[in-house]
Amino acid sequence: MFVVFLKFSANKAQASEFMAGHNQWIQCGLEDGVFLVVGSLQPNLGGSVIAHNTSLSSLQHRVDEDPFVAHNIVTAEIFEIDPKKTDTRLAFLLDRHEEE
Repeated sequence: MFVVFLKFSANKAQASEFMAGHNQWIQCGLEDGVFLVVGSLQPNLGGSVIAHNTSLSSLQHRVDEDPFVAHNIVTAEIFEIDPKKTDTRLAFLLDRHEEE
């Protein structure tokens, strides 16, 4: 699984111009079953995504397609987590059926 931090850059003021495309990018990630959680970094620092069921290279490609990333509204950092134990509700994260 992965955690993606999308931290605002110097072009933050242009976010409204690309918000519709960014929201569409989020919706696509949710519909594809790659994004589990999407939310804001507080206080007003940007956003974050928890992703799974993908490879690092596929996720990097997906992140690069985010209009906020493409137009330097945010900078993206991706961290991979290799879960060892979970609450029973999150046991599916222990499956190793990730895309290569």
